Amino acid sequence: MNQEQLKQMREGKGFIAALDQSGGSTPKALANYGVEKDSYKNEEEMFDQVHDMRTRIIYD
Repeated sequence: MNQEQLKQMREGKGFIAALDQSGGSTPKALANYGVEKDSYKNEEEMFDQVHDMRTRIIYD
C-alpha cells in the first residue's frame, strides 16, 4: 500500500468494502441490478459489467 492510500484509509471519510464475486454467482448479481445475460458475450465482458456496477454503488 502506498502512503497516499494509507493516509486516505486512516484519515478519509467513507468506508472500506471487500467486494468478492465468483463467476458462478455474478450473472445473478448482475440480474438483480437489471443487467441481463444478453448484455455481455463472455466472462471478461461479464466481469467488466460487474466492475461498472460496483463503481456506481461505491461512487454514487
